Amino acid sequence: MLNSIENVLRAAAHLLAEHESPSPRIDASVLLCHVLDKPSSYLYTWSDKLLSDEELAAFNGLIARRTLGEPVAYIIGYRDFWSLRLNVEPSTLIPRPDTERLVELALERLPKGEGSVLDLGTGTGAIALSIASERHDLEVTGVDLRPEAVALAQRNQQENGISNALFLQSSWFDAVPEHAFTMIVSNPPYIDPEDPHLAQGDVRFEPKTALIADDHGLADIRHICQHSPRYLAQGGWLMIEHGYDQGHAVRALFLGVGFCDVETVQDYAGLDRVTLGRIAQSALTAEAALT
Repeated sequence: MLNSIENVLRAAAHLLAEHESPSPRIDASVLLCHVLDKPSSYLYTWSDKLLSDEELAAFNGLIARRTLGEPVAYIIGYRDFWSLRLNVEPSTLIPRPDTERLVELALERLPKGEGSVLDLGTGTGAIALSIASERHDLEVTGVDLRPEAVALAQRNQQENGISNALFLQSSWFDAVPEHAFTMIVSNPPYIDPEDPHLAQGDVRFEPKTALIADDHGLADIRHICQHSPRYLAQGGWLMIEHGYDQGHAVRALFLGVGFCDVETVQDYAGLDRVTLGRIAQSALTAEAALT
């Protein structure tokens, strides 16, 4: 029974723990499910089932990649997010559960009836597609600087059967048509380039351009805050995901531009994660005066 599912999982989890995986049992289970093309329940229902030599070799190969620190999502090529299965590639960030909080907040505040949403720095399309999948009456536009990210988001759109989304290549607002969006959402780069966490865990394998920003991680957030009023309808919302220690600074940026009803909302771990605000007419007038 050495090659039983139970024994193989136990040995793999032990090996991953030795290589400092933060979730060795989960990682091993996900990788074995991928090899067997079975749901997680199968591993426990058939824990005494023996793996074939081919299955064991394939599994060991994936475990070896994980021991080197490669993220599980890059190894298997996808990540489940919201109600969607999204393809991921090393050219984009891996969607994380904390970002689902941004989706929840967006859906809570989007008014009923037709409207439009802009997702800046869309990456895999996770935020844009999650909103579009829940609100078929909305038109959702996602933009990203990298053409490979746009292509990936379009692929995820097609494979999830979502018709009310559009993806464009753009450096933030540069290629976005003049439009009064109901809401703008973004999970932009917000990590300080000197942050030591960049040399730890999964982020070692993710594209640095999607992670770091100048001015202690605030440069891109400031740019989005300053230019959003031009693209928002009166009363429209801006929502930005940011670092756990950036809530105060991001609120100041929102208030400095003239947003009202500004607040920072915590993620599932109780950490500051999303700052949001509603545009007022005074902010629209002030922004117009700058252009």
